[in-house]
Amino acid sequence: MLKRKRYLEKISDIYDIFPICGILGPRQCGKTTLAHQYASSLETPVHHFDLEDPSHFDQLQNPKSLLDPLKGLIIIDEIQRSPHIFPYLRVLADYSDKKIMILGSASGPLLNQSSESLAGRIEYLELAPFSLDEIDNKNQLWSYGGFPKSYLAKNYKASNRWRKAYLSAFIERDLPSLGVQLNMLAMRQLLMMLANCHGGLLNYSDLARSLGVTDMTIRRYSEILCSTFMIRLLQPWHENITKRQIKAPKIYFKDSGLLHTLMGLHETDLLTHHKRGNSFEGFVIEEIIKHFGSQEDYYFWRTQTGVELDLLMIKGGKRYGFEIKLSDAPQITESMRIALKDLKLEHLYIINNLDVQYKKEERISVLGIDQLKSAPF
Repeated sequence: MLKRKRYLEKISDIYDIFPICGILGPRQCGKTTLAHQYASSLETPVHHFDLEDPSHFDQLQNPKSLLDPLKGLIIIDEIQRSPHIFPYLRVLADYSDKKIMILGSASGPLLNQSSESLAGRIEYLELAPFSLDEIDNKNQLWSYGGFPKSYLAKNYKASNRWRKAYLSAFIERDLPSLGVQLNMLAMRQLLMMLANCHGGLLNYSDLARSLGVTDMTIRRYSEILCSTFMIRLLQPWHENITKRQIKAPKIYFKDSGLLHTLMGLHETDLLTHHKRGNSFEGFVIEEIIKHFGSQEDYYFWRTQTGVELDLLMIKGGKRYGFEIKLSDAPQITESMRIALKDLKLEHLYIINNLDVQYKKEERISVLGIDQLKSAPF
């Protein structure tokens, strides 16, 4: 298994300040593997509890008697299944020298449950599936997605089979536990409809009419899909200028492989499919966010007249723009020039799928997705 050095360093940095490290991420992205990779570097005892194991769940109904005698690192997996543990973890953090690591696959409930009990004692790290910072085969990563068992499958057919099973388990087990009451067929239909919207504005009313539910139901389910790391709702940036601007969010599936499975794509379809540009756009946006960090601010910008910018990143008080194109020789458009001026961008980068880096104009450059690692900011 790939050793994820960047994340291991971040865990060590967290423990320099906080007694509790929380690792959040979708199921099967490697949270447990990462926890054990970190644990293997320690000389102290390590104790691992998985709350999906009935015996571990039962033992942790009385956390004081179980955890008090233990020394070293305590790892608790799928912590959101037992929120009653949080107040006791505060006591452990305050009155012992134990290190505690909690793992969770539903960020919304977990953050809400722990915000009061563990304030000042915990820092969270979001673990994403594989990224181009860790591996070099960008086309396979785009096609297969970044989940370890999907990316490392022997071929596309095996990868797609794993992704289908993952989506079935997600629909049948994970979503009902979070209060999603749509039947399995309707939930799968909703995910397929959202996949068709990938890279576009999310219209809650249209989806609600198609499924025979209310707008608020679709909004709530969208929030749950965000909290389980399935989708990203990229919010619009509102500039104080005279142009009328879009207010609806854009939707992206965070993993391109799962998107392709929901769209029913075969291995060669990305060469010709009419949605390949949308797929690549979402793939690049996730790679940018993985590389620069989720603590930065990210938006898209679009006006009612059609002027738009795929991604706006605010980093260190400066604004950087990204336009994503599959073209080998992307051209500067009038829309780019307007975004550069109206948004007061420090620089605008045109991202494509080649291994290139060159300047088009003083504040506009072409940057291949491979070159994100060497971006000069």
